[in-house]
Amino acid sequence: MSRIGRKIIYLPNQITATIKNLDISIIGPKGKLSYKLSKLINIEQKNNTLQLTQNNNSKKSQALHGLSRTIINNMVIGVSEGFSKKLHIEGVGYRSQMEGKNLILNVGYSHTITIKPPDNIKIIVENNTNIIIYGIDKTVVGQIAAKIREVRPPEPYKGKGIRYSNENIRRKVGKAGK
Repeated sequence: MSRIGRKIIYLPNQITATIKNLDISIIGPKGKLSYKLSKLINIEQKNNTLQLTQNNNSKKSQALHGLSRTIINNMVIGVSEGFSKKLHIEGVGYRSQMEGKNLILNVGYSHTITIKPPDNIKIIVENNTNIIIYGIDKTVVGQIAAKIREVRPPEPYKGKGIRYSNENIRRKVGKAGK
């Protein structure tokens, strides 16, 4: 049995969970998220807690047990608090700005790059070099952050590029001069 899957999910006061067959939807102050469980996983709701169990001990059900519990727990955290990722732009002349809801990046190419976020994602730009992505769905927030970072990943010689705020770039020594 999965150690993570056995953990109980506690629902805060303002969060409600509705289970219909294999569909679970979590509603909170920040919004609503839903997820379809596998047939190999059972879910029980008791008072303000959710408990997931396996139907059988197959490898597939063992793999889905912890995964399903983590996804549902992330949904509960998302509708109550939300998730955010911070990116930092480093390099001479590299900057970002908002144009409506779209993010405009100037990162050393001959053209600007425009990134259009989904409706449930909010992007905030601080002092042209810090970008904060905020939303209730953890996977979508991470995917948008990865998409922005992919535009200009940090290079190991000068460290120029877009990186996560907590990311550590391994630097290389440049060519030795005579």
